[in-house]
Amino acid sequence: MASLFVRSAPAVLALLQSHEAAGELEARLAKCAVQAERRGNALFFQDRPPTRAECGEVVEQDACGKPVTRAMQLGRKKHVLALECAREVLEARWPAPFSIEQRYRYYPNAKVVETISREKEARLIAEDCTEELRGTLKPDLVLHADRNLLKAALILDFKFPCPETNPPQWTIYRESSPYAGRRQDGVYEEALGGKALMISPRTGVGVKQP
Repeated sequence: MASLFVRSAPAVLALLQSHEAAGELEARLAKCAVQAERRGNALFFQDRPPTRAECGEVVEQDACGKPVTRAMQLGRKKHVLALECAREVLEARWPAPFSIEQRYRYYPNAKVVETISREKEARLIAEDCTEELRGTLKPDLVLHADRNLLKAALILDFKFPCPETNPPQWTIYRESSPYAGRRQDGVYEEALGGKALMISPRTGVGVKQP
């Protein structure tokens, strides 16, 4: 059976030129999630995953005074680890451009998308002007089929449920978002044109939860 990458985006097969290469890329990225899960847990819990109670513990507050749970803290660390691994995999195995944590501004009514530079993003965050980032999108990985960096062949997000027995899920945007009530994968696909897939340690690469 063809890999989910190929079934979701025929451009993957055209670029990689074999089902074996596509399957290997998919497997390597899934392995990045497994490795990040283990390494992230080891930082705090040695050789075991956190319990449900530990996942819900408030461990700090953010700059706005909002509580940060252990699940949020672990998720951020695991994302860093997974993206470091993914960069190495894609540099070796993806023959076209790719983007890592690129922030996009999307105008749904006009169906227009544009990139926000990392410098501008950092400046707005440093100046506490995060309202200007409201409604922007920041997928973990975007695999492009050609030099058009505003279009995706595949959009990939790592998901690290805490506890690990929870199913991976796409974010549902809150009322404060321009996409209120919509699911993350649908907005990604509408904006960037590619298929959105999740990558998680227990379930590997998947499309969406029921």
